Amino acid sequence: MNNKDFAWLAVIIVIMATAVYIIQNPTYPVRRGLDLQGGLQVLLEADVPLDEEVTAEQMDTSRQIIDQRVNALGVSESLVQTEGDRRILVELPGINNPEDALALIQGTALLEFVDSGSQSIPEGYCIRTSNDEGPSACEYLADTDDAAAITDPAPSFETVMLGSSLRTAHTETDQFGKTYITFSLQPDAADFFADYTRTHQGQFLTIVLDKQVISSPRISAVIDDGRGTITGDFTFEEAKIFATQLRFGSLPVPLAIQSTRQIGATLGEQSVNASIQAGAIGLAVVLLFMLIYYRLPGLLAGIALLGYALINMAIFKYIPVTLTLPAITGFLISTGMAVDANILVFERMKEEIRHGGHLRESIDTGFDRAWTSIRDSNIATLVICSILLFFGQSFGASAVKGFAITLAIGVMISMFTAVIVTRTLVRIVMGRNAEKLEGKKALLGV
Repeated sequence: MNNKDFAWLAVIIVIMATAVYIIQNPTYPVRRGLDLQGGLQVLLEADVPLDEEVTAEQMDTSRQIIDQRVNALGVSESLVQTEGDRRILVELPGINNPEDALALIQGTALLEFVDSGSQSIPEGYCIRTSNDEGPSACEYLADTDDAAAITDPAPSFETVMLGSSLRTAHTETDQFGKTYITFSLQPDAADFFADYTRTHQGQFLTIVLDKQVISSPRISAVIDDGRGTITGDFTFEEAKIFATQLRFGSLPVPLAIQSTRQIGATLGEQSVNASIQAGAIGLAVVLLFMLIYYRLPGLLAGIALLGYALINMAIFKYIPVTLTLPAITGFLISTGMAVDANILVFERMKEEIRHGGHLRESIDTGFDRAWTSIRDSNIATLVICSILLFFGQSFGASAVKGFAITLAIGVMISMFTAVIVTRTLVRIVMGRNAEKLEGKKALLGV
């Protein structure tokens, strides 16, 4: 026992204090999954005539884009999967604003940069572009400066560039509270855009989203860095949705909402409370077993296990990790592995003491010899978690992913608490009093 132990003790105290701060801080709420808190279920269907073919590839691409958009919305443990040939089912746990979520996952987000020549087109109007592949749902602005004059058919403006040329898109706010979207272009598109703005000085470049004019700025300078802004009369939330849609591309097939419904927690509040109670009882039984069987070392291990639970909960809230029933199961299994690590250490210590070893040396030998077993078993578990995470990327398998994440986090923390926390406590409490404890086998659980 040396000053290094007290240095580790200081580190442990700081970590535990940080964990307690995160746990009690309302800034880091517990994120619960659909089975614990309910959410929004949306059924989408391809919005095309029944006699028009919709390929499996188109639906799968739409599913992937919607999943990316949902993740950008901050929804974890969501479910996005195809149903049949023309439908996509989306389940969003804990959604507070269904309208924004629906607008995000349904929008086709076809962005076009249109050459409108000397004509500035008012915001909000729909125009026909050379990229049109079929009829639009809106009327079109006529070839006139009179914003009130709307006819159909209307002239077609030339599409200069599509939103697929964008590399990134983000929402920002200026010093006056005005919301706008910043974007950057792919390298090849940036070169083209630089040439275009160089040769079209003084003309208008109209920015169109789903055939609706967002803004119509005049080209006043050469844009040679591939970066630009989109301004318009939209709120921050609308701009955020637009930016997310643009960042993850447009849907290859327009989708219409067939049904939406708020769904309750499948477990119910009573089931959740019962699960929490069962977990608390199980933890108490484990701590009692450690105390009865291993006596003083068991008490120190119990303190380390409580620290293990605190660190886990703090990380779950900070990352955050979405807690579903499978995720909670992963945490409970990792708790068992944390207990098992302490048992390996203490059994090694008891063997050394039974063979006549001194307590201080037995402590170090017990931890050193148990470490290889702890390391190998935990590495094997982490490899399994990696495999589960890989298969958890498959749609409909998010429950497996949640289980693997919490199990992996718990295993890594258990290695820290068993090897560092328990060892530090044992060396400080038992190592400093080795002479007094020599021969008191009942207190040591030998």
